[in-house]
Formats: sequence, C-alpha cells, structure tokens
Amino acid sequence: MLRPQASSPPHGTRTAAHQAPGSSSEPWPTGTFIARLPPPARADLLSLSTPNRVPDKTVLIRQGEPSESIYLLRPVSRHVIACAKITALLESGHEGLLGIRVSGDLIGELGVVRGVRRSATVTTCAPALVHAIGQSTFFRFLTEHPDAWSAVSATIADRLDWSNRWRLEFAAHDVLTRVARALLMLAERHGYPTADGQDLGVSISQEELGRLIGAHRDAVVKCIALLRSRRLVKTGYRRIIITNPDNLRRLAFETV
Repeated sequence: MLRPQASSPPHGTRTAAHQAPGSSSEPWPTGTFIARLPPPARADLLSLSTPNRVPDKTVLIRQGEPSESIYLLRPVSRHVIACAKITALLESGHEGLLGIRVSGDLIGELGVVRGVRRSATVTTCAPALVHAIGQSTFFRFLTEHPDAWSAVSATIADRLDWSNRWRLEFAAHDVLTRVARALLMLAERHGYPTADGQDLGVSISQEELGRLIGAHRDAVVKCIALLRSRRLVKTGYRRIIITNPDNLRRLAFETV
C-alpha cells in the first residue's frame, strides 16, 4: 500500500510531476472532491505529496487498518481513466462492492476525519496516479482552505445520497432491471460520450457489477448478453458502453 512520502514538496509549490494530465488546470469529473475546489486550492492540494504511478489491482487501503492518510486519484494520461473499487467483507463472509471512485476523488477521508479504522478495502481497477497525503498534512490543508471543508462535507453527503438511492433503486426489482439501472446510474455519475455511445467511465467487470447490485455473476452475464443482443450496450474487457440510452432507460423504468 502507498504511504505518504517523507520528502513531500513544500506546501504551495508544484513540481514537474504535477503538470501531468490531471493537473489543477485540467477538467475534473463533476461531483468529485477536487472539482468542487477553486483552482488555487486544487494546486495546493496536488502539491501536498508527489504522486505515485500504480498499476491496476493495487490495494490502497485495507479494511480494519488504522486511518493514517487519505488518497487522491488522478489519471495517468488523457486516455486512461483512474478508477478504484470500494469493497468490504460482509458478515456472511462474502465480499460486497460498495462503490467506485474515479479521477479527482478522495479515498479514505471519512476514516481520517472520524479517526476510526478503515471500514472497507480500496483497490485500483485501472492504472492511476495516486497522491498519499498524511492526516496532519490534510488537516492543515483544510484549515488553510475553508472552502475545502465544504467540499469534504458535500462529497460525503453525495455519497450517502448515492447509497440511499442505490438501496431504493434495487430493493424490489429483478436482475435485468437492476443491471439496466446500475448502468444508467454509473454513466450519469462517471460517464462520458464516445463515437459508439456513452462510456460508463469506470473499469468494471460483470462479476463486480453483480456485487454492486447483489446478483450472481451468471445472472449478470445473461442480462448483459440480452442487452447486447438488443443493441443497447457494447462490451469489452472491463468496459461497457451504452449505445442506446433512451431504450435502456425505457427498459429500466417503464417496464417495472
């Protein structure tokens, strides 16, 4: 796992590494922590530690460990989306997928702010640049940038709202409806347009999609195959593109 580097640049400075794609001047996904900050605060946040490039399947946080630092995700290039999955071991012994984080998102801030142990494990699902920022350094940043406290509060509130919506959306529906609604919600939150349609904007396998909606992998595979046969989606390795969002929305909401 990444740890904050002892030789972080002085507060308020920017090194060449911070000029890579995903710098403070680049657009950030709407709703992410860094997108909520004014440009000077973004630049200061990125200067708090030197980013490390990590491959996919890198564990940033392990469930049960002390909360000593927060992490900021950035893309390695304009063509690779930073993505991490939030998972937790449930009382049943199964692993549940609780959420997804993308470029510009903070990871682990709730545990640091509350001073409690990690409640989930965070693993990258695509190559990423990751800033590891120590607890005291992050609190100093929040003190120096009052707007950042508002950004933290808004981010946490959005995630609680997302969790509530997620439970309400999927509580009483069949797997096909849950898959369709999950794809639309992911695209709404993280997606971007391509020549083929709306990319979800996150790297996710069909098994992970099943964990997200509480369905077995085989059932999700059948649903995705059905959506593909109806030309509603295209799929690739850990990638789904919505090719006909209007018809997918009708399937998700008008047939229940």
